[in-house]
Amino acid sequence: MQEPVAKQIEHHWDRPTGRVEDPWAWLRDRNDPDTIAYLEAENKYTDAWFADHADLVETIFGEIKSRIQETDLTAPIRDGKWWYTSRTEEGRNYPIHCRGRSAEDAASQVLLDENHEAEGRDFFSVDTFDLSNTQELLAWSADLDGGEKYTLRIRDLDTGLELPDVVQDMAWCGSAWSADDGSIFYVTANEAMRPYRVWRHDLGTLQADDTLVFEETDERFYVSLDLSRSRQWIVIDSRCKTFSEVLLIPADDPKQSPLVVTPRTEDLEYAVDHWGDRFVILTNLDAEDFRVMTAPLDRPDEWTELVAHESGRRVVATEPFATHLVIHEWYQAQQRLRVLFRTGGERVFDLGSEPHEVEIDANPEWDATTFRYRYQSLTTPLTIFQEDVRTGERTMLKQTPVPGVDLSNYTATRQWAPSHDGTLVPVDLVHRVDTPIDGTAPCLVYGYGSYEASEPPWFSPARLSLLDRGFVWALAHPRGGGELGRRWYLDGKLLNKRNTFLDTIAVAEHVVANLWAHRDRVAIRGGSAGGLLVGACMTMRPELFAAVVAEVPFVDVVTTMYDTSLPLTITEWDEWGNPASEPLAGYMLSYSPYDQTTARDYPAVFITAGLNDVRVSYHEPAKWIAKLRAVRTNAEPLLMRCEMGAGHAGPSGRYDAWREEARTLTFLIAVV
Repeated sequence: MQEPVAKQIEHHWDRPTGRVEDPWAWLRDRNDPDTIAYLEAENKYTDAWFADHADLVETIFGEIKSRIQETDLTAPIRDGKWWYTSRTEEGRNYPIHCRGRSAEDAASQVLLDENHEAEGRDFFSVDTFDLSNTQELLAWSADLDGGEKYTLRIRDLDTGLELPDVVQDMAWCGSAWSADDGSIFYVTANEAMRPYRVWRHDLGTLQADDTLVFEETDERFYVSLDLSRSRQWIVIDSRCKTFSEVLLIPADDPKQSPLVVTPRTEDLEYAVDHWGDRFVILTNLDAEDFRVMTAPLDRPDEWTELVAHESGRRVVATEPFATHLVIHEWYQAQQRLRVLFRTGGERVFDLGSEPHEVEIDANPEWDATTFRYRYQSLTTPLTIFQEDVRTGERTMLKQTPVPGVDLSNYTATRQWAPSHDGTLVPVDLVHRVDTPIDGTAPCLVYGYGSYEASEPPWFSPARLSLLDRGFVWALAHPRGGGELGRRWYLDGKLLNKRNTFLDTIAVAEHVVANLWAHRDRVAIRGGSAGGLLVGACMTMRPELFAAVVAEVPFVDVVTTMYDTSLPLTITEWDEWGNPASEPLAGYMLSYSPYDQTTARDYPAVFITAGLNDVRVSYHEPAKWIAKLRAVRTNAEPLLMRCEMGAGHAGPSGRYDAWREEARTLTFLIAVV
């Protein structure tokens, strides 16, 4: 097929840096029939390209399926008298949530079959799955088009029937039950998709009669909601990128007005949970990498230090139990867990030296003396462990099966790449043990590097299709993430943002210089803000990459951050800046991929988008590929696929997601 060509209509933006022409600005109007026609033309062109590689797509799709045990059961979790699990079944897209009176019987009662609820729908995504305190009711919510507006329903678990209560247009920001199960709290978003209101819904009433509990009027702030670990407090968390405020409501007195823990103060971040006779507070007060404080229940603003600050040890979460506190942190660019005992002393969980991910699993029981956590690495599938917090005795409850795979065929290591200013950037590498490290291998570099979001190594059954074909896979940890503490983040945002891209370029140069990869066989991949990362790297150093995969990429940075009518723009200024004035206007322009796309040779590119995406609007990738087609001076493949019935996360069903991944890997194999 002939490549689609987007029409050009004269349009300009007036910015502090001067007038900028944007002849593809018309694509922002999804109501324009030509917009949909263009997106469909891009999809048809991409489908035709993949049709020429259909055998490889089917082969890789079959490989992915073969490595996943399609009928499987999660490790049961005890909560009081019930044990909870979820299961998947071969041929069905979504999980089935269950419970029983014992671990062996945990799958006996079906609570929610997502496959049944999703029947006849192209998209289906569950967000809220919140059991009431008596465990007799289930609050659950679903999004039907990827637009991140959810409908909340209440299910009677004895009868399996829904109550008449329905809440429309709920946000994704949590929920909380009152102690008597008579009310549920939820969050809604405004027209800009900023979560800003907390409501109380009393069961048996209409949504129109719900009580507005809290409204955040500062457009920089967004609101989330949760129940404390003890289930005794409803916690309202309102924050922007640089400071926060927490409000509390007793769960046994849900009509009480929210109590502010400590008023918002510029640059002061904190989070609150309940720890029996006191509150526990995680804060950056005089602690760049955060410390842990406690406060009396009747004086929550009087904080006393419990865990001191240590530079480079970024504390990210606390999990209180009756007799101890579990601390989740990043230390030396690696996740770890520590347990702190009420009676004194602490213990660090021994997780080995291989680069890994460790996350807190569900631990609903307040009096538990064991702790469940999830572990995985580049060579170890997701594994659920339960560990005695005092003795360290560890039990493996479940490891995700990988049928037909000998995991000893793969090996992983960490290296450090010197960046442009001498800063050493961590990079985790995985490959087959028989892949020669002699400068001949293809390599895929993956990165994100924004919002202080750290990217721990994870296991991927699909990735094995690359490794088995001789690829080296590299996970970059550039500045802008949080792997090496808050300073690592600050040195990769606002007027330091270019460090994120230069660090990733340094990783790509490192894998070539150290013979992990052939200089002409390096690809790069990232999504959302990671799509900005790969777009910026590509426009800065196009000759460095053979292929680029940009998934729902944030690439029209200046235009989007200049337009306050778009969803979430104002809340993003603390991350990227407001381009309405210098020096931010010129600095953002210097790395914005759409603006920096000029006449030159570019690598092969595969871009994805979602028509209903509220985080990165579809028109950013659409405009970008249109401009790439118009100005590039070579003939490498340029492909874009827009999901016409989905949002930021792409297809919702697991089989559709596997097939999309098979296409992405086919693209990389074919062009690299």
